[in-house]
Amino acid sequence: MKKTILVIGATGAQGGSVARHLLARGNFAVRAFTRNPDSPAAQALRERGAEIAAGDLTDRSSLRAALRGCYGTFGVTNYWEHFEREPEHGRNLINAVAGSEVEHFVFSSLPSAKMRSNGELHVPHFDQKHQLENYARMLGIASTFVHVAFYFDNFLTFFPPRNHGDGKYRFGFPQGDVPLAAVAVEDMGGVVTEIFDRPAEFIGRTVGIVGDDRPAASYAAALSDAVGHPVHYDPIPREVFAAFPFPGAADLADMFEFNRRYIPSRLEDLEESRALYPGMQTFEQWAAANRDALASLFS
Repeated sequence: MKKTILVIGATGAQGGSVARHLLARGNFAVRAFTRNPDSPAAQALRERGAEIAAGDLTDRSSLRAALRGCYGTFGVTNYWEHFEREPEHGRNLINAVAGSEVEHFVFSSLPSAKMRSNGELHVPHFDQKHQLENYARMLGIASTFVHVAFYFDNFLTFFPPRNHGDGKYRFGFPQGDVPLAAVAVEDMGGVVTEIFDRPAEFIGRTVGIVGDDRPAASYAAALSDAVGHPVHYDPIPREVFAAFPFPGAADLADMFEFNRRYIPSRLEDLEESRALYPGMQTFEQWAAANRDALASLFS
């Protein structure tokens, strides 16, 4: 019988990617943990062969039940949905894994901006995940941590090019001209699947998942080529971006500032990601594959 991997957040972005890649590889059975077992996304996983486990990261009993008989677990927490409750959710998951028979825990974490900047930068969705990573390490769980780059998909959602009335479409953030590492979220599961296949190599390691690493102006040029509209990148000062009237603006401003000042290159992560998952898309490949969705932004 195949060993079972429990995938947390299996109907979300990262969890969904991991579940689909594990099912496609076929080396493990997949148990998909979701709050929405009757959703179209859950039904699609069920049709591919996944077992669906209903549960919630606030419900510790549902976590314990879902983990029974599992060899491995992929875990992710969602700051942008739960904000200050993320640490509680993460600890519930990590405590449940620690009390289970799981032999390999892969957790989606991020580096600490607070530590690297000596407290100058405040990026809760980085720092809270880093605290959870340290908690799992403290408990001695056999773990691999993955640091997933900025999503290509953010150009369809959080940072779509907008027409400012001059016939040109623009996007901007406080990245300056320093390369921004990014990845198609649908590809990250390919790396995680390989990690589960090779536990002896990856338990105890942190793996950066990156599909491309280039200046923001280069992403703009690739978008222009994909959709046939001029797209421009406008660097925005950190203080200006932080004052924008939407939740999380200051957090994102410090995230880009952290990337700009402390992570000037992720080429080593890019090379390892492509070696682990040769199907990893460049930004041009992703933009071409998503041309219709991108074109809808310009209609």
